[in-house]
Amino acid sequence: MLLIRCPWCGPREEVEFRYGGQAHIAFPADPEALSDAAWGEWLFHRDNPKGAFRERWVHSAGCRRWFNARRDTVTHEIAATYVGTEPGA
Repeated sequence: MLLIRCPWCGPREEVEFRYGGQAHIAFPADPEALSDAAWGEWLFHRDNPKGAFRERWVHSAGCRRWFNARRDTVTHEIAATYVGTEPGA
């Protein structure tokens, strides 16, 4: 079982968490100017690297807060977790 460290609750089992996608995605500066194709690109196309990746997680069975994690997509090792307002660990 994978242990994920919630920044507020400490280490918990992975079943308490839900994945929320790629972290640090900026909202478009002028959304009214985007075409449908550009919106589709922004909504659905994310990075899918092999190796270190920054992700969003929610502690759904605990404090229900969102946070970010730096996880290796090959080994699933979580190197760091941090509050979403921090620039990244």
